[in-house]
Parts: sequence; C-alpha cells; structure tokens
Amino acid sequence: MRIENIPFETTDWANVAPTTHKGDAGVATWRTQQFGDIRVRLVDYSPGYAADHWCSKGHILFCVDGEMTTDLQDGRSFKLQSGQSYQVADDDGAHRSHTARGARLFIVD
Repeated sequence: MRIENIPFETTDWANVAPTTHKGDAGVATWRTQQFGDIRVRLVDYSPGYAADHWCSKGHILFCVDGEMTTDLQDGRSFKLQSGQSYQVADDDGAHRSHTARGARLFIVD
C-alpha cells in the first residue's frame, strides 16, 4: 500500500460525528474519516453485539478496549483482546464478529 496525497493532520475522534449500524444483536457506533481510498474508523461495539453479515473486505484493526471474537467462514475463530490486532486482505477469509461485553476497535481499510 502506498499512502499519497494526505497532508499531515490530527484527528480528535470526539469531534467526528458518529453513525450507528445495527447488527443481528446490538449496535456498532462508527466514527469515520476518509483519506482518499483509505477509510479509518474508531468503532464502539455494544455489549452483546453480533454482526449481521459475513465481511470479505480487508482490514487492519487494533483492539483499543474490551474484547471481540471474529469467526471465519471456514470455521476458525479468534478472540481479540485489548492491545491485540489482526489483519486480513480483501477476499481472504470472510469473517464476522461478536462481543459479549463490548469492544472499541481502531480500523483501517
């Protein structure tokens, strides 16, 4: 990946307007910034959140707080806890996530 045409800037995430996305259970609250082709999000998942779809988009994500379990369509499952990250390429491992107690993730895709 090459990052181009993005001038130096800081983001105060508290000032980024949130959007709410319902899951099969619970909600995900996204604060999103778009920099060219790169989307950067700070996402808060409510306790009991469960995704409503399989996702095949690539992501790099970091668990800021809480914990999230990501299930892959091939049957594997991974728990991500505060301080851990994962990365997956586009179309390489359809996945969906759920959390019992909630989580905050920083996501780049």
